[in-house]
Amino acid sequence: MTDSSLWNTFQKTVLIPPHPAGIPFILGAFVLALLFFAFSAFLGSIAFLLGLFCLYFFRDPDRITPTKDSLILAGGDGKISAIVYEATLPPEFSDLEDGPYTRVSTFLSVLNVHVNRIPVEGKIIKKIYSPGKFLNADLDKASEDNERCSFIIETKSGVRIGVVQIAGLIARRILNDLKEGDEVKSGARFGIIRFGSRVDIYMPQKISPLVCVGQTAVGAETVLADMGMSEPAREGRIVS
Repeated sequence: MTDSSLWNTFQKTVLIPPHPAGIPFILGAFVLALLFFAFSAFLGSIAFLLGLFCLYFFRDPDRITPTKDSLILAGGDGKISAIVYEATLPPEFSDLEDGPYTRVSTFLSVLNVHVNRIPVEGKIIKKIYSPGKFLNADLDKASEDNERCSFIIETKSGVRIGVVQIAGLIARRILNDLKEGDEVKSGARFGIIRFGSRVDIYMPQKISPLVCVGQTAVGAETVLADMGMSEPAREGRIVS
């Protein structure tokens, strides 16, 4: 890799402005680096690298969001880890259950952008924080057992979409800026999960996903489904 391409990669990753939630971690690591360098180059270097990692982890890039009203967009960056066609909403929303749902899960590793995005335009009609365990977020049972923050968006046409932020093995803090009654736009930032997590999107079963398990999603850009289309669910294959 040439020097120019290395610099371009650095600009597109580490030099992206961070989410405000990451500022204390970033500043703390670099302050520690200054203190450690006073007596140990090794410890100072470790703290400096930790600061660079935090700067990378909390990066908050802008996104180009499709504007078609019927689209359901990815709520986060990562791998589509599961598509469950006979899903029910999390138990805290049992009063809103009106039929089977399809759940599309996106697993966010520590290398992914962790700023979460709104999947559809509408109104927040219910939001609940649920304490829980810190199992591997890639496990199916994490949907109900792990710490999570869940909310329901009702679109102008009356379709209800569920969104769940799920903490994972390393994640210990879910941040969510939404309140019940908020009007939200698709693609808008709404929170962040620190250090490894998952985002679940629940859509009525009549809506077919347009993504496949194993596919990489980009928050606010990747189209998970189109409420205005009736094509069958897609299948994918690995192309080497």
